[in-house]
Amino acid sequence: MFPKNPLEAAAVIAEWSEYFRGGPANDLGRPAGPPEPAFGHHLLGFAAGDDPFWKKLQKISPGHFTPLEAFSYGYPDEKVEASDLSVLCWVLPQTEATLGDQRKSVDWPCERWVRSRFHGQKEVIEKLAEFILERLRDSGVQAVIPDHLSQWRQGDSIPVSSPWSHRHVAFAAGLGTFWLCDGLITPLGKAVRLLSVVARHHFPVTERKYSEAYEYCLYHSSGTCAVCVKRCPRGAISKEKGHDKVKCRAFLDNEIMTYVSENWADLKGAYGCGLCQSAVPCERSIPGRQPKARPVLQR
Repeated sequence: MFPKNPLEAAAVIAEWSEYFRGGPANDLGRPAGPPEPAFGHHLLGFAAGDDPFWKKLQKISPGHFTPLEAFSYGYPDEKVEASDLSVLCWVLPQTEATLGDQRKSVDWPCERWVRSRFHGQKEVIEKLAEFILERLRDSGVQAVIPDHLSQWRQGDSIPVSSPWSHRHVAFAAGLGTFWLCDGLITPLGKAVRLLSVVARHHFPVTERKYSEAYEYCLYHSSGTCAVCVKRCPRGAISKEKGHDKVKCRAFLDNEIMTYVSENWADLKGAYGCGLCQSAVPCERSIPGRQPKARPVLQR
């Protein structure tokens, strides 16, 4: 069984981290030049399976899974209570190399950003999630990846909705609050990717050191900033309405996919923008708070 002793449990979690750090598992997938990491050092947070937040989320987003629903889809014959479950969530930040290129971009995303969105999601994040799932199960812990379940379906409506939002899971796990463009401002900033797993095990819950959904956003908290509005090349963000998902999606599907295919042959069909996540005050940390020094990943 997965160790209940905190020190032993910490050792297993450290193994997951080492897998992620250790070389080819975390690769940006560039066809030329030396290998380089797709993401930097990550954060891990935990939320309780019976947190009242999940029911509140369903009122905002009908059809969104609770942890119990997601787990029950994966283990339909198991008798389990929400209180038996924990949700694990990882924050994976963009590297300084990716952000350095992205800050200079104005109309189109840089190559590294698109690779982190496309190759990084499929070849790094998805494989990390499967590795964690395998290790949990090897330790006797039943677990599921909600967005890998057959019941997971993106809605047909525009804007597209998801029955499992990693952003909201990260909010529940004490890892950050939202900003003007719907994303999450974490202690590592908002230029991040996320993944989450539901496990039948009691992990220590991460404290939510905030009380408001938009607490870390300078515009929502003090009426200042809104730099992300200027960073959007197609006007899909506004102070009045926030993120226009329809306009944003149209830019991704109708323009960026064409731009990417014409510039990087091996990324045909890929997309990613993220201009609003770079060259902004919350890019690398919570605005107004000094980010903690984190070592640079090396190969």
